[in-house]
Amino acid sequence: MPNPAAPITALPRAQVPAAGRPFSAPETLIIGALVVAALYVGREVFVPLALATLLGFVLAPLVRLLRRFRLGRVSSVLVAVVLAFAVIGGLGAVIGSQVAHLAGNLPEYQATIARKLSALRGSATEGGIVEHASSLLKNFGDEVKKTGEPAAPAAPAPAAAPGAHISPPQAQPEPQKPIPVEIQEPPPTPLQVVQSLIAPLLSPLATTGVVIIFLIFILLQREDLRDRFIRLAGSHDLQRTTTALDDAAARLSRYFLMQSAINACFGVIVGGGLWLIGVPNPALWGILGALLRFVPYVGAPIAAIFPAALAIAVDPGWSMLLWTAVLFLVTELVMGQVVEPLLYGHSTGLSAVAVVVSAAFWTWLWGPIGLLLSTPLTVCLVVLGRHVEHLQFLDVMLGDRPALAPEESFYQRVLAGDSDEVAEQAEAFLATNSLTAYYDEVARKGLALAQLDASREALDEERRQRIKETIDEVIDDLSDHEDVLPAPKRAAAADDDDGAAAAPTPPPPVLRSEELAPEWRGEPVLCIAGRGTLDLAAAAMLAQLLEKHGIGARTLPTQAVSASNLPLLDTTGVRMICLSYLDAGSFTHARFLARRLRRRLPSVPIVVGLLTLAAQDEGGPAKALTATGADHIAASFREAVEHVLHAAQDAAPGKPAAQSQQEPSAPAAADPKVIAV
Repeated sequence: MPNPAAPITALPRAQVPAAGRPFSAPETLIIGALVVAALYVGREVFVPLALATLLGFVLAPLVRLLRRFRLGRVSSVLVAVVLAFAVIGGLGAVIGSQVAHLAGNLPEYQATIARKLSALRGSATEGGIVEHASSLLKNFGDEVKKTGEPAAPAAPAPAAAPGAHISPPQAQPEPQKPIPVEIQEPPPTPLQVVQSLIAPLLSPLATTGVVIIFLIFILLQREDLRDRFIRLAGSHDLQRTTTALDDAAARLSRYFLMQSAINACFGVIVGGGLWLIGVPNPALWGILGALLRFVPYVGAPIAAIFPAALAIAVDPGWSMLLWTAVLFLVTELVMGQVVEPLLYGHSTGLSAVAVVVSAAFWTWLWGPIGLLLSTPLTVCLVVLGRHVEHLQFLDVMLGDRPALAPEESFYQRVLAGDSDEVAEQAEAFLATNSLTAYYDEVARKGLALAQLDASREALDEERRQRIKETIDEVIDDLSDHEDVLPAPKRAAAADDDDGAAAAPTPPPPVLRSEELAPEWRGEPVLCIAGRGTLDLAAAAMLAQLLEKHGIGARTLPTQAVSASNLPLLDTTGVRMICLSYLDAGSFTHARFLARRLRRRLPSVPIVVGLLTLAAQDEGGPAKALTATGADHIAASFREAVEHVLHAAQDAAPGKPAAQSQQEPSAPAAADPKVIAV
């Protein structure tokens, strides 16, 4: 069979259409409205297509399994489809028989409910406060009415004139009774009888036939459909798009298959439990529970309403109702909180709001079948949004990922002055990572965003000062956290859509006081802000990290090392100077500041922390080292801490004097360690 992707890859580069410009907001709204209108108008076609697509995800593993047993493509697809619809047909037959049995017993159930309501009404009113109060108010009203209304005098009979003849009253004529009219229809013909029996079945049969046809072609042409979608979504990067779509299809198949298996187990447990309790038609309620459980949060409670109402109608007491409620509650808790997390994690990848909104939207669009399909369809949209660039807005709107990246959330919160929420975010991050990782991966990148706004003059000094004060509060809140990896916890059973997360990197070691040379005790490190307020916040973070690892440090603003203030600087016990710059282009300022400090402290090594310097920048750290004249360039908090710790260890008792001072910059310039922003 020829490769369907060959015509795509064989085209010259000029013939492959380039990605168009992104749609504007009005264009997006118009396109969205047209799509919704098309889905509504064409629901007779789109509903079977959606059902076939979802069944295709469920049956794809079975087709692959059958093909491993040397069964051909067509035979594997036909066997899988026949098995699937045999199961669906069997469930439909069970539902039909159970509904017919339920309809036959409805009069009996209605009489039981009426007796219960009468008993409730009687127990609530008879001999109670309500009954006495009602009688008292009625009697009081009658007395008031009698007292307030004067007796009307009787009207005198008209006097008859003398000699007048009084004629007896004449009888009124009886009204004429209406003539009853009865309309009789002729008996139906055999053709009409057949038509009345078949007509209700035509629509479901037609839908089933369309679903079968769509499903067969989707399973047969799965690779061809994938390649055509790749052509539409990302033909400019075939390797990446193919990998993403294959991964998305595999994850969706696994999710839908596991969800179907879990819901089937839920239905079996519920049906068996209702049979033991004595609720009629347990198979019907088990199947209904399995179907409705595809709707998260509200599916199981809705499924519990019907057998609970039937328990009220069957049991003269209330024990059957209580046992039914306990059955649904316990089964849903076990499935939702134990089984599902063990199999594929806690989340479907959708936010809670997206689940509710999607259920309302698809129900409004396609009715009850839309309610059952709402979560699977929305999961498909979110997966497409995560792998197709032009559909990323779907992942942002419907997915359960945070709307902002951690560094963006950090910057937004410190910009608003909300230190409590920043500290809460930090504690959540520190549950699985070290303090060094938080400062490097979140805080440093958040400060880089702030510096970017400051460089384009979008951040005035007042807001920069607010950011600094907020970060000081966060640093104080994190002062109780040691810079260590937390104790390992039980890992989640399944990875997220991006694959397994990398193992957290352990932080640098902690030096005890007895491991340090006498001159490295106290506060041997000066952390100096390179320029402004934001650099001072970065210097404060570095100072806290050094103290966490056994090295005392103090922080100074850039004004403290100005030409006029530098002679007044207390340099007692200073063994290393760390300059913090968030602007990677501040080589000139760093060079002059390093020269000024060397004149004051000629034997103290200087580390320049260019915290937004990336390895791919032109020239990289080697150029920065030459341009600043420093002893070492650090592109992250971790690298700065590690360099200071190495210097302290080299100066420890029993070791030669700091070798890094004898060979100041060659090793660092040759192969610098850089953690890119």
